Amino acid sequence: MAKVVVIKFRGNIKPYFFSAGGLELKKGQRVIVDTTHGPDYGTVLDPAFEAKEEQIVNPLKNVLRVANEKDEETIARGQARRAEAMRVCRQKIEERGLEMKLIDCDFTFDGSKVIFTFTSEGRVDFRELVKDLAAYFHLRIELKQVGARDETRILGGIAPCGRVVCCAGCMSDFRKVSIKMAKNQGLSLNPGKISGLCGRLMCCLSYEDEYYADACKKVPKIGATVSSPEGRGTVITTDMLKMKARIKIEKDGAVFYRDYPVSELGFKRGAEKEKEQDKDEDKNSDD
Repeated sequence: MAKVVVIKFRGNIKPYFFSAGGLELKKGQRVIVDTTHGPDYGTVLDPAFEAKEEQIVNPLKNVLRVANEKDEETIARGQARRAEAMRVCRQKIEERGLEMKLIDCDFTFDGSKVIFTFTSEGRVDFRELVKDLAAYFHLRIELKQVGARDETRILGGIAPCGRVVCCAGCMSDFRKVSIKMAKNQGLSLNPGKISGLCGRLMCCLSYEDEYYADACKKVPKIGATVSSPEGRGTVITTDMLKMKARIKIEKDGAVFYRDYPVSELGFKRGAEKEKEQDKDEDKNSDD
């Protein structure tokens, strides 16, 4: 067990563990921490607590001290220079005719380097651009290319649900998302309805995927023939939250529709289908 404190850096949602270094820290305090890139400025998300070894990524860096007024002024100066840096970098990009979109910049806490973040559809030879920027700012320059999802995380925005996009508001890491998740949830496969601001599949599709993946095995497929208390019929729609299905039944020359709990219908469940497939594979396998 080690005593750690959770720190969040400016412009970054992902929290990091640091050793408390014997300091009594409170939530919301600004602190200076030791990182692989030198001292940096962060905010305490959670006070010091005992963490298990498997939760920690070693080597564990230390919180150096609580930020003082001078540190706050340093951060403010960096933020004040941001607008000018963005303007100059865009101008140099245009002069060089580079196919890249500048989205953010950040001055390191020690003021020795400025990091420019951009997106591009392909590789960009920005060596001459780096020289131009270094000559103007007299600092070390880093250009970092990111993808569409990272761009949305940095710039933020309002998602179709009316809330701040998940990647900029509550997700510390991107989750794997697939079209199968949308199919499991019975959503329209229209890209405009299941894509986020980044143009990729919405991250929130993964939130309830475990439930829907399991529910899919317990409900009949749309169009499948099932047996019901009123006879055999065809599945028209399913509701995986209420675990019900609407059945079209043709009986004595009449056509009618009924809603039934899935438990009252006769059909082959996902688990039964998997067993049958396994049996067929065993029969067809070579001895």
